[in-house]
Amino acid sequence: MSEYDSKETTNHATIRKWAEARGGVPASVKGTEKGGEEAGLLRIHFPKYSDDKDLKEISWDEFFQKFEEAKLSFLYQDKTKSGEQSRFSKFVRR
Repeated sequence: MSEYDSKETTNHATIRKWAEARGGVPASVKGTEKGGEEAGLLRIHFPKYSDDKDLKEISWDEFFQKFEEAKLSFLYQDKTKSGEQSRFSKFVRR
């Protein structure tokens, strides 16, 4: 397996470390919350690269609570084929 192959994890520390190393923060998509009390669709937001107004920053605790409730897994890449740090990630069902 090469560094640019996708990996999958449910480990909270691995997800947080990967995101923070790239300037990512936990976020949810605005308007997808249930009753306004629960995080909606989850994303890792990279403010340095995008000013997406549809994303709302949430705490890591809230993020991982929703992550577990939804039984998600995190797909990610460490490096691109050109050797640069990758920001590719995706949430999938376990």
